[in-house]
Amino acid sequence: METLQPDDPQELGTYRLLRRLGAGGMGRVYLARSPGGRTVAVKVVRPDLAADGDFRDRFRHEVEIARAVSGRFTAPVVDADPDAPLPWLATSFVLGPDLTDVVAAHGALPERTVRALAAGLAAALQEVHAAELIHRDLKPSNVLLAADGPRVIDFGIARAVDGSRMTQTGVVVGSPGYMSPEQALGKDVGTTSDVFSLGAVLAFAATGRGTFGHGAVSHASLLYQVVHGEPDLDGVPQQLLGLVRACLAKDPAHRPVPSEIVTALAPQGVEGVLSDWLPSAVASTIATHAAGILDLEAPQQPQPPAAASFGPAPAMTDGTPRPTGTPTPGYGYPQAPGYGGPSAAAYAPPAPGYATPPGGAPTPGYGTPPPGHGAHEQPGAGGPASTVTTASTAPSSRRRVLGLALGGAAAVAAAGGGAAWWLGQDGDTSGAANGTTGAGGSAQPVEETFTTPPAGVAPQPLWHETAAEDSTSTGVPLLIHDGLLLISGDPLVAYDVKTSDARWSKPDVCAPGSRLLFHDGKVFLTDGGIEGVLVARDGKTGEEVWRSRLGKKIGIEGTIAIDAKNVYVTATDYAQSTSATKYRTAIAAISHSTGKKVWLQHRDWGTKDYDAQGTVSGKYLVYADSNQNLTVRDTATGDQLWTQKIGDDWAWQPTVANGLVFLPGEKLTAVDAETGRTRWTLSPKGRRGFNNPAVIDGVLYVSDYDRGIWAVDVKTHQRIWLCEDQDRGAAESFVRVGATLYCAAGPLSGGVVALEAKTGTVRWTWTDDKDSGAPWQIAPAGNRLLVTNGPEIYALPAV
Repeated sequence: METLQPDDPQELGTYRLLRRLGAGGMGRVYLARSPGGRTVAVKVVRPDLAADGDFRDRFRHEVEIARAVSGRFTAPVVDADPDAPLPWLATSFVLGPDLTDVVAAHGALPERTVRALAAGLAAALQEVHAAELIHRDLKPSNVLLAADGPRVIDFGIARAVDGSRMTQTGVVVGSPGYMSPEQALGKDVGTTSDVFSLGAVLAFAATGRGTFGHGAVSHASLLYQVVHGEPDLDGVPQQLLGLVRACLAKDPAHRPVPSEIVTALAPQGVEGVLSDWLPSAVASTIATHAAGILDLEAPQQPQPPAAASFGPAPAMTDGTPRPTGTPTPGYGYPQAPGYGGPSAAAYAPPAPGYATPPGGAPTPGYGTPPPGHGAHEQPGAGGPASTVTTASTAPSSRRRVLGLALGGAAAVAAAGGGAAWWLGQDGDTSGAANGTTGAGGSAQPVEETFTTPPAGVAPQPLWHETAAEDSTSTGVPLLIHDGLLLISGDPLVAYDVKTSDARWSKPDVCAPGSRLLFHDGKVFLTDGGIEGVLVARDGKTGEEVWRSRLGKKIGIEGTIAIDAKNVYVTATDYAQSTSATKYRTAIAAISHSTGKKVWLQHRDWGTKDYDAQGTVSGKYLVYADSNQNLTVRDTATGDQLWTQKIGDDWAWQPTVANGLVFLPGEKLTAVDAETGRTRWTLSPKGRRGFNNPAVIDGVLYVSDYDRGIWAVDVKTHQRIWLCEDQDRGAAESFVRVGATLYCAAGPLSGGVVALEAKTGTVRWTWTDDKDSGAPWQIAPAGNRLLVTNGPEIYALPAV
């Protein structure tokens, strides 16, 4: 930024010029202020171009287009006079640097900032495309980072120079490394070309380097890589990798549209993800520089403290040097030539609707506060509301505006503190995650509609809770019923699956890791104490309904499975035990309607250990024990049908379907549930052995030790498909919702993988990057997925 020179005008229209911001092939850009105190950037056309009638016509048309696209995430057009002796255009002055300067000064941005940046830029492209305009030059230097969100500038350059003699000045539409393949090849481009550029910008923000090359790389090499090479996405956060990769698809038809990206990253509104979105170092520097800009007309005001500068300090209006910490060249001043000189306005005042002047009346040009934003108080991000002291002078009013914009301007937060891929009914996201508030503050149900994300884009959690550290550490499957999620542990907690609210909590009733079973409105679990009883609790309230004992000297140890009639449990018969180390164990069936014993069968001495896990299918109770035995009993009588050794590893849940029991190992083995005889085996065909399978609607899903996921026809035992390109650990549990198969992997490199159930094609992967050491668990709850990683609990939309 430079002081005005003798040949510079002092005013343009009603705007008083303050500084030179820069110059380009088409003219100069000035910092100016309106009579009402609004700071703007005024772009003035060169005299020789002003004398070109054709150029004036194009400039006039561009002014009309620029007015049409002025929105929340672009630098709005404030005023223009294309018919003046020197045509000019005034845009808002964005209080923030461009992305190139921020990355140069602070390095790659954190994931939360890149996520918010993606949502804001996608919203900006929605604004641009709605005006039937293609940006064609979206790149880091054309993205400004303000405290309340990003701004896209220099849109429509191609329209301003197409077919004009401006092409002779060396202005290039598009930038190597950021233009789409079709643009690099000189083909016709559509709005999807901007989406490709968006992907390249996000990769730059997340990694600090160009995805198709950086450093001293020739333009020809960059263009070749854009067209023929693969993007270097090393360092892009896992949660954003799918989105960036989808944006950078070579085929325009495979790229998401901006509305899909906004829905994915900011389902309740972009403002929600822009609350306190910048790293503190960047926000602090912006605040200091912004204070200097707003005080340009008031040198008598106390100067702001020094902060990191992006260049040499400029001079004051009277020509004296400005102290370190004020805006400098390169700080938010785009360098790419465009009409009017350097691309577009470098800074702008806070977004319309985020400030009011003294007395509460709207400041000219700033608009009224949005709903929920008071004139004198603004809630800070994650803290109490900040009171702003009003003043009567114009500079102080601008300082007050700065305080509102930089102090964590309030915005609607995503449900449960997490972004998600979902839309409320009729697009209304003003209510709570599971409803809207009615009379008396009660929540009224609202139907949720989840939309399908673009390929490679994972939905984000609707909510996240952390349970007691040992609650989900043993891999106990989740219990979901009637809109509640129950996690075994101390305390035993029932969470609302839509809001994550704890509906009830009971301490000292459940040992961590105990298996929970549910039927007919009741939850069944063994007592957390030493009584050795089975307890039935009301699922809605957690209150005890009954407790069952098998006898004075028989203690119930744990639950195994449940069917339409009985709860099946393990027990220890102390009456038949010969010593403290040699005791007799049993299996029992207890009616879950009455709590009375149906039968009790002692186990062989070779299966004395009471640890067992199993399932029930029709007449078969199938369980494995920690002495490496697999046993099948008749559910009506408890009679043992057969038992056999299963190798060294018993830590798997037996899978039973179509009268077969499926055993993992070096080969996948199907044995007859009635006799225990082998019916068929499946070879891994050169891969290593199989983990525990699951059967869903006649299809067996299983992972191998090499992270491959198989789909096998149960009847023909022929492989349907094999997925080898998922990047999570070996899948250990499977659920299917609609046409999507969801796999929970872990504990190493765990997470959730979504596959097309018919083909095995990976749709997306998701992880929280936390190593809990426990297997991931997953269970469906209507149109949601409930997921645990050790103590971490998440609700994801099932899309």
